Amino acid sequence: MAMNKNTVLAWATWIMIIVGLALIALGAFRYNDVAGWGFAAVGIGFFAVAWVFNALKGRV
Repeated sequence: MAMNKNTVLAWATWIMIIVGLALIALGAFRYNDVAGWGFAAVGIGFFAVAWVFNALKGRV
């Protein structure tokens, strides 16, 4: 299976979404104190980077 730039960006997008969801879940369910807000903020940051990766598909 040959991977070009677009498939690499697609895989990176999905990995970033999964990690972002995991971080938000950690913040919501595992750490109920102030640390949970940090986990959730980083998870939202992962979503933002995944959105950029998705926007770059087809343009690189």
